[in-house]
Amino acid sequence: MRRILKWTLRILAVLAIAAIAIGLWKREQIARLMAVNTLFEAEHIVENFSNMDSAFLHTSVPRGDAPVMPLPEGQPMTLPNGTEDWMDTRAVTSLMVLHQGEVVHESYHLGTSPDDRRISWSVAKSFLSALMGIVVAEGDIASLDDPVTQYAPMLKGSAYDGATIRNVLQMTSGVRFDEDYLDYDSDINRMGRVLALGGTMDGFAAGLAERDTESGQRWQYVSIDTHVLSMIIRGATGRDIPSLLSEKIIAPLGLESAPYYITDGEGVAFVLGGLNLTTRDYARFGLMIEQNGQLGGRQVVPADWIADSTAPSAPTEPGQIGYGYQWWIPQGAEPGQFMARGIYGQYIYIDQGRDVVIVTTAADRAFREPGVNDANIAMFRRIAETF
Repeated sequence: MRRILKWTLRILAVLAIAAIAIGLWKREQIARLMAVNTLFEAEHIVENFSNMDSAFLHTSVPRGDAPVMPLPEGQPMTLPNGTEDWMDTRAVTSLMVLHQGEVVHESYHLGTSPDDRRISWSVAKSFLSALMGIVVAEGDIASLDDPVTQYAPMLKGSAYDGATIRNVLQMTSGVRFDEDYLDYDSDINRMGRVLALGGTMDGFAAGLAERDTESGQRWQYVSIDTHVLSMIIRGATGRDIPSLLSEKIIAPLGLESAPYYITDGEGVAFVLGGLNLTTRDYARFGLMIEQNGQLGGRQVVPADWIADSTAPSAPTEPGQIGYGYQWWIPQGAEPGQFMARGIYGQYIYIDQGRDVVIVTTAADRAFREPGVNDANIAMFRRIAETF
């Protein structure tokens, strides 16, 4: 009996040492996985959204050497009645309103500050759309009707084989992808774990093998489509996204702080939601888009691309919100009204007719409840209609 006990203790000791060794070897991956699993908890979500670089692999997007583009102060606006209650309900962390290129409202909430570089989530998709417009205009991509595999051959044999660049821009790839953030086993959450554990996003995209429909037939919001756009851009230019975005968009905007991207284990940018900027720098990007791709006298993004990408060209169902090339168009929108939108309450809302740009960051854990997006759009319209 004593011999059995001795061997049992030895085995347990060896297992304990092995567990400690594995824990030390994989401690960074384990820490990132734990960060993913606790990222949206009520007591941490606000702080987490301002400090994504402390939990995930990341890379800087250099701001360049240009002076900071000024955002002049305008006459402070009076916010519509109910705005404060809306901000409290929706856990808004910052609100900025530009009118005619001037700051008429800027406020920070829930302990955040102007220096916080907040996670964009799917607002990042609209940044990549703008970059795609430049790449197309410069001739690196011949046509939006080219097959994705022409520029991303890794996708041959995947569910993306046969889809065009336009299909992916409009999210009509037809690829089967479960976007349910509340389902642990959904594709979007599996993808999050791949990211946290240092896996490869390219490999994840290439591993998708099933379709719900043929490409181009039906609109379905599929976040991984945006990663495929990055594969296309990288294949067409031979450049990584952070350096290309820095040169073509970030440096010309004259941002206050260098943005950063969350990355996968191969250093590939998480383009579908991993871009982090300050609120004022989101506003500079929004102002450039609102001014048809121009800022500070420089044409940053071609004006025709702005018009095409923000038009409701995707085949959404009647009564659905409109969609263009990675931009949203609200139901009943007037010409020139469109927005970038991210989960948990991130928005860049643009009203060209009224010369208004509205930026919000938030930590709204109830963002999926019915009517929340409609209520947010209604609030943005009320603010814009003040002018």
